[in-house]
Amino acid sequence: MTARDPLAEYNRKRDFKKTAEPAGKRASSKSGNLFIVQKHEATRLHWDFRLEADGVLKSWAVTKGPSPDPEIKRLAVRTEDHPMSYAEFEGSIPEGEYGGGTVMLWDKGTWEPVEGKSWKDIDKGHLHFTLHGERMKGEWILIRLKPRGNEKRENWLLRKIDDAYAEEGDPLVEHALTSVLTGRSMAEIAADAGGKHSLKGKKGAAFAAEMAKAARHNAKKARPGRKASNGKPPKFRKPQLATLVDSVPSGNRWMHEIKFDGYRALIAAAGDEVTVWTRSGKDWTEKFQPLADAVAALDLPPCLIDGEIVAYGKDGNPDFSSLQAVLKRGHGSQGEKDNLSFHAFDLLEANGEDLTRLPNIERKERLEALLATAAPPIHVADHVLGAGEKLYNAMCAAGQEGIISKAIDAPYRGSRSKSWVKVKCTRRQEFVIIGWKKSSAKGRPFASLLLAQHEGDGLVYKGNVGTGFSAETMEDLAARFARIERKTPPADVDKASARGVTWVTPRLVAEIAFSEFTAEGNVRHGSFLGLRGDKDAEAVTPETPEAVVRDEVEVKVSSRDRVIFPESGQTKGELADYYAAIAPLMLPWAAQRPISLVRCPQGRGKKCFFQKHDSGSFGPHVRHVPIVEKDGGTEDYLYVEDAAGLVACVQMGTIEFHGWGSRSWDVEKPDRMIFDLDPDEGLDFEDVKSAAKDIHARLADIGLASYAMLSGGKGVHVVVPLTPGHSWDAHKDFSKRFAEALSMAEPDRFVANMSKAKRKGKIFIDYLRNQRGSTAVLPYSARAREGAPVALPIAWGELKDFENAHPYSISDAKTLMTRAKGKGLAGWGFAEQSLPEI
Repeated sequence: MTARDPLAEYNRKRDFKKTAEPAGKRASSKSGNLFIVQKHEATRLHWDFRLEADGVLKSWAVTKGPSPDPEIKRLAVRTEDHPMSYAEFEGSIPEGEYGGGTVMLWDKGTWEPVEGKSWKDIDKGHLHFTLHGERMKGEWILIRLKPRGNEKRENWLLRKIDDAYAEEGDPLVEHALTSVLTGRSMAEIAADAGGKHSLKGKKGAAFAAEMAKAARHNAKKARPGRKASNGKPPKFRKPQLATLVDSVPSGNRWMHEIKFDGYRALIAAAGDEVTVWTRSGKDWTEKFQPLADAVAALDLPPCLIDGEIVAYGKDGNPDFSSLQAVLKRGHGSQGEKDNLSFHAFDLLEANGEDLTRLPNIERKERLEALLATAAPPIHVADHVLGAGEKLYNAMCAAGQEGIISKAIDAPYRGSRSKSWVKVKCTRRQEFVIIGWKKSSAKGRPFASLLLAQHEGDGLVYKGNVGTGFSAETMEDLAARFARIERKTPPADVDKASARGVTWVTPRLVAEIAFSEFTAEGNVRHGSFLGLRGDKDAEAVTPETPEAVVRDEVEVKVSSRDRVIFPESGQTKGELADYYAAIAPLMLPWAAQRPISLVRCPQGRGKKCFFQKHDSGSFGPHVRHVPIVEKDGGTEDYLYVEDAAGLVACVQMGTIEFHGWGSRSWDVEKPDRMIFDLDPDEGLDFEDVKSAAKDIHARLADIGLASYAMLSGGKGVHVVVPLTPGHSWDAHKDFSKRFAEALSMAEPDRFVANMSKAKRKGKIFIDYLRNQRGSTAVLPYSARAREGAPVALPIAWGELKDFENAHPYSISDAKTLMTRAKGKGLAGWGFAEQSLPEI
């Protein structure tokens, strides 16, 4: 690299008659501050990080790829400057040429040094900058390491700064395997110079050859929920409403969220098309345009998200009055950045799939996966399990409105129900304004407002409110009243209260805080909080707290002291308690899916058997779905919907739960693929872990996200979630060809034949679980094995830390609940992806 020609080294290393890479000339992009990252499979896999400066792309080769975790520092080796024309290069560099291999445009965007810094700081050995990419965002820093001896290369470290875009672990390289330019995987780029890559019709050696053209190193999986998809934003649906109760429900059957002090909103999105609906179905996109723009920037697939829009007060807490002020003045009217946020808490539709019948907890998991890359002002509302009273006390101490508690196993209903309940710290309700009283005070347009609520066939007077008004609010209300005055009262009001009142048409809805209702039914110590433009006056009715239902799982377990696991002494009661506690984690995989049960009525040491049909002996909490058999007949298969269903199965002697690869409402459309790695007795667990990581990489090469699960026995399951749409025949055929290709590529290591004689010293890739009617053990299911182990979802990064496939047992429910909330498992098992062309 010379000062006169910074691209001389780049040009010297390449024969442009052989490589498709562009020849280098100094130039500038339109923005002047471009950055790109190219995933490059050369001698070894790396990510080329490039920043535009001084008419070229300053470049570093980052081993293992950039990590958004501030605790992870990545080696970044300085390389020759590249020309601006390289910014959209994607393809294959011929073998034998410099950098020979596959190149993917992995990220792109703009960058700038942080305030007070310059790109020239590179010469000083450090660079602090902000990225605005499709994948890399926020503040980062590059620091040069001190040279050692006669080192010819510049070694730097790339590290993320802790900010709103920081994440734990390695989600960037693990969650992004397709090109931001063409949407192709490394396999597609390697296998095809211009057209679409296809595995169609390829088997055996041909299938293996296609995969061999792709990267064989640490390629990773697609960002869950981030696949762009054609389609329009979903239509409005009536939101679910919560019932007011007098106390917080207890137990792990409930998840608890903050009750935000704002406007309920449903956001329909598909790419850059976004609509913001109020809870009554009004299109308020324009009113909340900054939030709509933030959602559009996420480039989401078609989806319908439920949540709350809030603004923040001076104390940093959500404040309804502040939200009212933003709506009144309009965005940016005061030259300030409006502090609006959207807190998403439910997902009703995604990619054309109706999710409302799924359990609450699964919808929340899918929401977290969908918004995995979101940053303020878009948030996923946090929730806690089994600690609602603690959250409620914290919210009340902070002066907040209260909490919402949701039954983890309930579907979404577009009405008010007791599966969502709200517990308020203070009494707050909506009232219809029916009139106002004059004020004797100078400059005060009115003294108080008369309130009412709909009861039965009409409005019922509920007293007055005379505090909580700012001068600006009073002027605004007075102007509104002038337009809707009427001569007669819209509700029956006693003579004393009606004296001196100017009546108004009952259109305006006010939110009022108050201490209690009097014996006459009027509000006491009321305070005006603001108007509710998102709510219709006709829908305003009284809210009376109901007693909360405190039943835990509603299933009686007999013989609780019967020992089920003789070696470790765990009992039937302990097993039932485990499933009741772990239900929030297990239901996303177990609910609404045909299941087969491993029943051991006398304990695991006695006779155990599989059961998939039921004549009705399991009781009402275990459901049935009719499925056509091969002979044309129909049999009722088992499935569960909730925690009660899991415990009801335990009551009948069940230890293990195994599930189909499809849902009970559409059994012919598989939605997950399982590769069960079963080692021969002569192999140890290190061999299995190595095999799982390699299969994960091979799947990533052909564009498929995958997740790891310790089986609870001696193997590892590689789980591939799929968007339903293909047949069981295609599902099985693809998994078979994939497994056979691996066994053909490494015959001394893998075998795809279940014959015991052929498995000696090898790992059997069991793909047979991917055929119609076959099942695989479900995440968090107990196993009928010594010590009561459980099947455990894990992050790929932690696989190396496990010494066997059964590290936890049914005695570890609390630990499992805690670890499941870690960022490493966020979005585990979810990805919007389809089977490659077959």
